[in-house]
Amino acid sequence: MPTEMQHQAMGYDRAATMFSPDGHLLQVEYAEKTVRLGSTSIGMVCTDGVVIVADKRIRDKLIAPESALKISEIDEHIIASAAGISSDARVLLEKSQVLAQQNRVSYDSPIEPISIIKMIADSKQMFTQYGGARPYGVAIMVAGVDKSKGHLYTTDVTGNFFAYKANVIGEDDEQIKEKLRKDYKEDMAIEDGIKLALRIFKEIQGKNFEVERFDICYVKKAEKKLVRLEPEKLSKYGK
Repeated sequence: MPTEMQHQAMGYDRAATMFSPDGHLLQVEYAEKTVRLGSTSIGMVCTDGVVIVADKRIRDKLIAPESALKISEIDEHIIASAAGISSDARVLLEKSQVLAQQNRVSYDSPIEPISIIKMIADSKQMFTQYGGARPYGVAIMVAGVDKSKGHLYTTDVTGNFFAYKANVIGEDDEQIKEKLRKDYKEDMAIEDGIKLALRIFKEIQGKNFEVERFDICYVKKAEKKLVRLEPEKLSKYGK
């Protein structure tokens, strides 16, 4: 009998806080598989700011476009995207928005991006340690600017987080990471980053590629303001 089936038979996957004999939290690993089924987002730190290009993967014409946005505003200088269970992501992102506003009220200054990712990661870790609830089935990518510098962070299901120059979450993540390792350059501008991300998506998706299915947001270091590309402005990238 395969090891995974043995673990299930012995009940090690019945609680998120129960370690298997070989040191795994099986419910957490199952949640990581959920993330890899989620829609894909690519984030990059560029010379003039940060950008996230996210596949909305919603093609139903009956859905109002404004309700299917993939990238969320945490504060005017911080954006975030998620892969996995979108309702789990919504809860964590709303907590992040509250934290950002509390920082402005308390300190009269914008919150640092690392404070947002730390709070999200701490919340995720808590649900791998205490019983009575399942882990958050979502990976979250946070991009923002702080003191004229761009930052990109990603946190996984376990509550770990890392800073990146460029990263991807969601479906086909390993394949896209290989392309980023090859083609991403630190001297890229935001415009170049958008073109690279869409080119990678086009290579991965083939005949299913449509530029209208993407949500694209960036924050420039100079303005420190979120900019979301409107559908009519995406057409120039579809060539």
